[in-house]
Amino acid sequence: MQALEGIKVLDLSRTLAGPFSTMMLGDMGADIIKVEQPGTGDETRRFTPPTWNDESCYYLSSNRNKRSITIDIKSSEGQEIIYKLAKESDIFIENFRTGTMEKLGYGYEKLKEINPRLIYVSVSGFGRTGPEKDRAGYDLLLQGYSGLMSITGESDGPPVKTGTSIVDLTTGMFAAFSMVTALLAREKTGRGQFIDVSLLDSQVALLNYHGTNFFATGKPANRFGSGHPTICPYQAFQAKDMEVILAVANDGLWRKCCTAFGWNDLMEDERFMINDDRVAYRDILVEIISDRLSKMESQEIFRLMDEAGVPCGPIHSVEQVLTHPHVLARDMILEIDHPNVKDLKVPNFPVKFSETPAKLRQHPPLLGEHTDQILLELGYSEQKISTMKEQKVL
Repeated sequence: MQALEGIKVLDLSRTLAGPFSTMMLGDMGADIIKVEQPGTGDETRRFTPPTWNDESCYYLSSNRNKRSITIDIKSSEGQEIIYKLAKESDIFIENFRTGTMEKLGYGYEKLKEINPRLIYVSVSGFGRTGPEKDRAGYDLLLQGYSGLMSITGESDGPPVKTGTSIVDLTTGMFAAFSMVTALLAREKTGRGQFIDVSLLDSQVALLNYHGTNFFATGKPANRFGSGHPTICPYQAFQAKDMEVILAVANDGLWRKCCTAFGWNDLMEDERFMINDDRVAYRDILVEIISDRLSKMESQEIFRLMDEAGVPCGPIHSVEQVLTHPHVLARDMILEIDHPNVKDLKVPNFPVKFSETPAKLRQHPPLLGEHTDQILLELGYSEQKISTMKEQKVL
């Protein structure tokens, strides 16, 4: 058994935040019905390069364990199909511009009439309320708008974006959490509810201690490159052969670090004895450590720190991570049998459940691959399906 087996999700979302969230539910057993525009589908099908046997790698990464149906949701017959699907679904999710669903007849109040137990999830850039509710939202835009870029990058350089689509992916996680929470609440109340998830709100939440620090001090956060605003030394350093991460997160680790390296002078220096002072004298300390580690081989640094119990390690490339023995031992690479892509591999679901583990049940679907199957389940005849295809409804 899987935890979400028997849960049906009607997924009108596209791009990344919504699809990533529903993929997580699909991994846990939910039946995800992915609704796509006939002929074109999810826009990430065209987010190329790169492609893998003419399939978009971007699309392949976030759409496993789903069934694809193509529907012209603007047509009257398409609307009828959506209503039938909504009536028997547990969750409905969309990420269109504010007001679009209402104009098309798919707003929460309408679908609530059809199915009072329906959990309606609306993902947007800025939320469905507030003065900016009509603005379009994309990951890069929100990295800047939310303040995330202002604290990312070197102290003497410009703001930079993160290397992955952190806004979309974390918003997808919040959305997945909200859907599972709403399912639990429905068990107690018997009713569905409306869930408003925004890219901006998600990133404001991720400011976390940066936000609290600002309210306490009135000072905005700065950029520290690989460093940390309240811990030192806690950053990347250049060894003789490569950059290494040294994560000395408390005073006990600092004493272990100094003992292992033979840095008695630093351990006894009053400027560096406690973390508060190490942060205050950050520039001086980092310069000293940088000079000393630059004369050592990385493997020697790793050996000494591992023996001392001080967190330390390399900065891996994506290739090194995806082929690392520990990552492979953790089953974090999922191999998928796909009709067009031989040996398809993607990152796996990250959490291990002892009783209800994530499972692969369906490859990322081809556009409209399950249209007939889903409509037959709804009670449509093969003749009716054929007619709707001729009319471009499907």
